[in-house]
Amino acid sequence: MENYNQTSTDFILLGLFPPSKIGVFLFILIILIFIMALIGNLSMTLLIFLDTHLHTPMYFLLSQLSLVDLNNISTIVPKMASNFLFGIKSISFIGCGVQSFFFLTLAGAETLLLTSMAYDRYMAICFPLHYPIRMSKKVCVLMITGSWIMGSINSCAHTAYALHMPYCQSRAINHFFCDVPAMLTLACMDTWVYEYTVFVSTTLFLVFPFIGISCSYGQILLAVYHMPSSEGRKKAYSTCSTHLTVVTFYYAPFVYTYLCPRAFRSPTEDKVLAVFYTIITPTLNPIIYSLRNKEVMAALRRIIQRIVFVKA
Repeated sequence: MENYNQTSTDFILLGLFPPSKIGVFLFILIILIFIMALIGNLSMTLLIFLDTHLHTPMYFLLSQLSLVDLNNISTIVPKMASNFLFGIKSISFIGCGVQSFFFLTLAGAETLLLTSMAYDRYMAICFPLHYPIRMSKKVCVLMITGSWIMGSINSCAHTAYALHMPYCQSRAINHFFCDVPAMLTLACMDTWVYEYTVFVSTTLFLVFPFIGISCSYGQILLAVYHMPSSEGRKKAYSTCSTHLTVVTFYYAPFVYTYLCPRAFRSPTEDKVLAVFYTIITPTLNPIIYSLRNKEVMAALRRIIQRIVFVKA
């Protein structure tokens, strides 16, 4: 790794792409995925907003998930792309703090939103008669508001601590964005106390929600098992397994990066794992949760017909 030492307060992001043809190929691939994520998440947000048939708790939560994913990938990829294109790897001290704050806020909100969505499906399938009360509009708004507030509070605490740490002469962050674990390696102090708070925070925002999601889908599969229709069971199993796969893609790399001691991880591993929860998952979510849904496709057809009718 090149030795970037400087006297300014700017950080250096070493990036994700190697300076070779493979790096150019990976860059183009990431940009294409980024465009897909933008189109998918923006389309879902607008579709749910415009079609009244989708104004239900489930789709309200989905619209928030799409909004989070849209902002999450936009926080990371544009800066990474500009650094690669123009060869300017520096990011200001404040800019690094802002990027870290928004990333952690959006990541925390997404983990709680995914948990809320699993609870919503659990109530809809296992307790359909109680669903209108347990998942009322007020409850849905409280879930969403709580997700954003808790994500912001957690992010404020971590970002404030990271920016107040004394850093050594080298400010080269071996990552493609300002991720707190990567920044800790540059600190000129013992960070074991902060690493303990990261452990607690990760347990609260990642481990417990993942356990809750797994339990919810487990109860759903148990309820589906007793369905008389074999076709209905097959469809439910396929949907639940797909959802759990996407959730695992998001949670597992996060948990490994934030809980595994630094001695057992390499910077390359951290960057590869970060691609899953910053780029791949925001692209998969609108496809898995929404675009494969018949109600969403029907709403899309209605919107297209409305536009064509207006033009005609």
